[in-house]
This record gives sequence, structure tokens and C-alpha cells, in this order.
Amino acid sequence: MNWQEVCEYPSLQDLPFKIELDELGRIIMSPVNLCHSALQGEMEFLLRSLLQNGKNLSECAIKTSKGIKVADVAWASSTVWAIIKSQTEASVAPEICVEIISSSNTQKEMADKRQLYFEAGAKEVWMCDEQGGMSFFNAQHPLIHSECVPDFPLHIDS
Repeated sequence: MNWQEVCEYPSLQDLPFKIELDELGRIIMSPVNLCHSALQGEMEFLLRSLLQNGKNLSECAIKTSKGIKVADVAWASSTVWAIIKSQTEASVAPEICVEIISSSNTQKEMADKRQLYFEAGAKEVWMCDEQGGMSFFNAQHPLIHSECVPDFPLHIDS
């Protein structure tokens, strides 16, 4: 399956799951809970408040070398948005890709996802744990705070 087919497939509409594709086109579904949704909403609000000249994206599908990965929240500059806005899945990762980690995610899975986002062009990848603790990364190493959004908090209340 490709991402366009997933988006158009009637049985996959309105599922309470996050859907991604692996490199073989197989569907991967992960359940999300209300805490996840609340953190996602807070993240979007803070990004919108702190950044101008770009777009917040929730559930942003990104084409990677290992299939379609979906960032829980992303921020794309006006330049990147002009490239991806008409695409079904982003051919270029937004500058900031955020994952809200659930108990079902492994450290290896999240490290792999970070690397895929960087390979696709992300400048920073942020990880938010279920308690709202933030971790920031650039392609080389972990960061003490975001370099793209220095005022972004180290903890999010949900």
C-alpha cells in the first residue's frame, strides 16, 4: 500500500490509532490515549505562540527511507510549507518534528524515527514523554533546549 491509498481507504477512516507505513508498505497502527492528545494540543499551542512565518502540522506524514512516518506535531517554515503543502506525504521533513512517546514505544524505535526525520531534512526532533518532559535533538547530539525555539519549555502541562 502507498500513503495515498491509506488516506483514501474507507475502512481506515476515523480509527482511534496513529497509522504509519513501514518500508514494505505494511500498515503499522498505534493506539493513542487522551493524555497523548492533550500533550499534542499543548505542543501545537506553544509552537503557534512562539513561532511566526510557518505552519503547525498535527499528524504530519513524512516520506522516509523506511516508509511513511507520522510526526505527532511538526512545524514547517514558510519555505518548507511552500514545498509540501500540496503533497499527500511530505517529501521534505518540516524543520521541527515532535514525537509524543507512549509506553508502547521503545528507545530504539524512537532513535530510529529521529534518524529518519533528520535524513528527510528535519533540523530538530523533539521527544515528549507521557509526563510532559521534553528532550530536544539536532542531527549531531541531544540539546539542553531547542535551538530553533529557545523559549520552548522543558516541561509541558497536559
